[in-house]
Order: sequence, then structure tokens, then C-alpha cells
Amino acid sequence: MFDVFGSVKGLLKIDQVCIDNNVFRMHYKATVIILIAFSLLVTSRQYIGDPIDCIVDEIPLGVMDTYCWIYSTFTVPERLTGITGRDVVQPGVGSHVEGEDEVKYHKYYQWVCFVLFFQAILFYVPRYLWKSWEGGRLKMLVMDLNSPIVNDECKNDRKKILVDYFIGNLNRHNFYAFRFFVCEALNFVNVIGQIYFVDFFLDGEFSTYGSDVLKFTELEPDERIDPMARVFPKVTKCTFHKYGPSGSVQTHDGLCVLPLNIVNEKIYVFLWFWFIILSIMSGISLIYRIAVVAGPKLRHLLLRARSRLAESEEVELVANKCNIGDWFLLYQLGKNIDPLIYKEVISDLSREMGGDEHSAHKRPFDA
Repeated sequence: MFDVFGSVKGLLKIDQVCIDNNVFRMHYKATVIILIAFSLLVTSRQYIGDPIDCIVDEIPLGVMDTYCWIYSTFTVPERLTGITGRDVVQPGVGSHVEGEDEVKYHKYYQWVCFVLFFQAILFYVPRYLWKSWEGGRLKMLVMDLNSPIVNDECKNDRKKILVDYFIGNLNRHNFYAFRFFVCEALNFVNVIGQIYFVDFFLDGEFSTYGSDVLKFTELEPDERIDPMARVFPKVTKCTFHKYGPSGSVQTHDGLCVLPLNIVNEKIYVFLWFWFIILSIMSGISLIYRIAVVAGPKLRHLLLRARSRLAESEEVELVANKCNIGDWFLLYQLGKNIDPLIYKEVISDLSREMGGDEHSAHKRPFDA
């Protein structure tokens, strides 16, 4: 558990060099931290506390608790409506005829902590891929240029290395950029897939869970069905079968209290809203990325905004010489390099690229 906490603590660190964007970080930082925290919370209550308490005559309580935890409990959907204490004992708990009345089994609660942890791993996969593909390129190019206080000689040397690299590798960064775009698309696919995955895990209840909770307060008390009680019942039924003294099968109907579901229902309400917000933001981010790839003028505007201290003519010249990969790398550098130094980098690049028109046939294409 302490190793897990150490991993979460590592996610909380602010990276010295930013190799992605805010929406990307919402996936691998915020969402992963939330899911791991929820997983640890459920684990602590499930394996340290008492996740289930069952009451039944003639059966030892410890045996009944273990049996019902392993083989699942159930509720009767027809008994979800009504006033508790008058019409029904508890929502979903009441008399039923076996084989005739519909019953709903709840088997998920043993797996919640594992599923949450598995989801956290899936949300980290695009980050892992991009970090592997990126290979520390931005960090090596930025060096110490993200600090406003740097020795002039050191600054000029590192700035020259950066400019020489960029000129020498002009039009060779498309693969670098498109791998990032693939990871952005994976983030969107993942969050949509996670919504369907949790919906499958909760027997088709998750897709409308949050909206059902919001609608719940608008209905009449006698008619409304609490969606949280339907999906995460706090009191359920459990049937225990055993042989009697004569060898006949005896059926014992028990009542089980699931305090763990008080936590589970809140977790999944939060996750429903979080996944919806995250999927909308990821969708908008994808539309923005498509517009950037398809629109050179938009790339010019974005680069101009990023290098606001540089001269417009210099930015325009650099932007015109860059393809999508070069633009992406230059834009990412602008996030990390000090604005004053970045202004000088743009100026140096424009000078090199401007001279390139007249002397490209003379100068070898070196790094």
C-alpha cells in the first residue's frame, strides 16, 4: 500500500518540462489520482472494516456473512417503491415467491477496489506511451533555458545548440507530433470506453446513473425509486441452503446490511460526472487538434500568441517555413522556455530561415 501511495505522490509532482497539455494531464494525473484514492478507500473499508453483516436464525453470523459476501446478495425490484417502514422494510427488501418474482443479484461489490485500480492503469497508458515515444527530447532541447536567470555565455551556447538542431532537422518532426496526436485520441477513446466498461460492470446502470440521481428529487416520495438504492442497496436479502436432520434441504432467508455501499454510491456518482466532463473536454481537445492540423493560419495565430514578445514578421517567417511537426515542437518549446529567451530563439530561427532562401543550394543540410 505504501508503494501505491509513493506512486500517487510521484503524480503530484510538477514536471520541470511540460511535454503535453492540460487536458492530457487531467487524464493521467487527476483521474489516476482520483481512481487510486477511491480504490484505497474501498480497500480499507472492505478488508479492514466489516463490509457486510447478515442476520438469520440458526446460522452462525460469521458463516452467513462469509457465504453472502462470496455468493452475492439480491433485492426484489418490485419492492423498491413505497414508504420505508410502512410499505416495505427497506427499498428492494420484501417477501417474494422464488421462481415467480424477479430478483436482482448484486455481485459487483467484491470487485470494486480492483476495477477502480484497473481503470487507473488504463488512464495512465496513453501517458506511458507518449513518454516512451517522446524519449526526453523536449527536456534535452530546453536544457536550462526555462530559467530566467542564466549565464549569458551558457544561454548563448544552449540557444545555438537548439537553433542548430531545429534548422538541421527541419521537416523531420511530423512523426513526433502525430504520435502525440495519437495519444490524445487514445485518451478520448479510453474515457468513452471506460463509461461503457463501468456500465457493463454495474449491469447497465451506470450510463444514466448521474442523471437519474438528479431527477430523483423531482418525483413524489411514494412513486420515486432512489437510483442509488437500486444500484447500491444498503440492505439486501440472502438465501442460505443446508441439509436438515432428515436429509431434506432447508432454506434460510437472511437480511444483510452492506455499509460499503454508502461509499460506493458516492464514488460512482462522482465518477459519472467526472467521466462526462472529461469526455466533453477530450472531444473539444480533439476538434481543436484537427483544426490545428488542417489550418496553417490557426497554427500561425497560436505560435504568435505563444511568442508574444517576438516580432510579428519573424514569427510569420518561421511559421511559414514549419510543417505541422516543426510547429508542434516549436509550440511545445514555447511552453517551457523563458519568454525572453524564446523571443531570441524565434529571432535566431527567422534569421537562419531567412538566409536559407538565398543559400540553401550552398549550405549542406547538417545538424
